Amino acid sequence: MRRFPLFAECLTAGVLVVLTALPLVTLLPALAAGCAHIRAHVDGETTAVRAYFTRVRAAARGGAGASIGVVAAFAVLAADLVVLRRTGLQGGGAVGAVCTAAAVGLAVVVLRAAATWSPGGRWSALVRGSARRAVADPTGSLLLGMALGVLAVVTWQLPPLVVPMLGCVLMAAVAVERRHARLRDPDQL
Repeated sequence: MRRFPLFAECLTAGVLVVLTALPLVTLLPALAAGCAHIRAHVDGETTAVRAYFTRVRAAARGGAGASIGVVAAFAVLAADLVVLRRTGLQGGGAVGAVCTAAAVGLAVVVLRAAATWSPGGRWSALVRGSARRAVADPTGSLLLGMALGVLAVVTWQLPPLVVPMLGCVLMAAVAVERRHARLRDPDQL
């Protein structure tokens, strides 16, 4: 019966991340604190809401610039897709596919960085390391891409499910990073 409490923590993490990521400048700290919340539950540590907000504050140190950069990159890709859809440019389908793939790739890198965040971690180093892991571990990146695809489909079908699904995507990010660490060093974890 350990599965239901994990789902409940995913739901809680999803709600907390949605609330704390609303200002957009706090996107990375919210994702990092959500992943840390899931890790804490799996490791048997405290998952109190107060601990989540402590993690958000710790992750926010030095994270505003990275969050703004990530949000700006997603905004540029989304704007490109909107322009392509409205103008019907020749070759727009191929460019749209590249923009979509770039957005998924960026989301995978961001999720992998958030899943490895720990207090005192520098966001620039976390993002560079997660980009390297995303390339070095294509299976894990594909798994995260598939989790994002499920998030998109489920949310498209029933928008309120974005909250529990976001928590499940955070759990997937934590699982992918733990899998990668275990593959690199079987004695770790």
